[in-house]
Amino acid sequence: METDAAMSADPVPPPVPAPPPTATAHRGMARKARYLLVSLAVLALDQWTKWLVELHLPELTSQPVIPGVFHLSHVRNTGVAFGMLAAHGASGGMIWLILLGASALTVIAWFFWRTPANERLLLVALALVLGGAVGNLLDRLVSGGVTDFLLVYLGSYHWPDFNVADMAISIGLVLLVLDSFRSPTRPSTPDGVEVAT
Repeated sequence: METDAAMSADPVPPPVPAPPPTATAHRGMARKARYLLVSLAVLALDQWTKWLVELHLPELTSQPVIPGVFHLSHVRNTGVAFGMLAAHGASGGMIWLILLGASALTVIAWFFWRTPANERLLLVALALVLGGAVGNLLDRLVSGGVTDFLLVYLGSYHWPDFNVADMAISIGLVLLVLDSFRSPTRPSTPDGVEVAT
C-alpha cells in the first residue's frame, strides 16, 4: 500500500537551472544603459546652450536676467571648472588639461561599468559627471577652451562663470557624497544581482 501510494505521487520537478553568467551580465548592462541617457541629455543640453551663447552674445559681455543676481555672460575658459588652472593660451597647459580630463573620464567610465545596476543614486551621479566631463573635454579638443555663460551674484560677490557641464559635474559630485552616507546594502555583482550572505 505504501509503495503504491509513493508510486502514484507526483514526481518532484527538477530544479530550474540558473541563467548563464553571460545572460545575467547582458541584462545588468541593459538596465544600466538607460542611465547613459542622462549623460546624453547633459551633453546635448550643454553643447546646445554653448552654441546659442556663442551665436547671440558677444564674447566678454553679459546680459542681466535678474539684475544683481543672475546674468548670462560669454567668456572663454582655458582652465578646468569655474576657470581654475587656466592655461592662458599655453599649448602645453592645454595638453595637460586634456590629458587630465581624459584620465578622469576613463576613471568615471570604469566606476560606472563596475557599479551594480541596483545602485540607482550612484549611477545617476556617475552619469551626470560623465556627461559633464565629456561636454567640457569635447570643447577643449575642438576649440582649445570651454564656453562659460552662467554668472551668479551674491551681493557684491559673484561666483566664477560656469556652464551646464559644470552644473552636472557639481550635482553629480554632491550625489556621490550623499550616496557615501547611505547604509551599506547587501553585496552584489556589477550586474545588480545580490549575493546571498
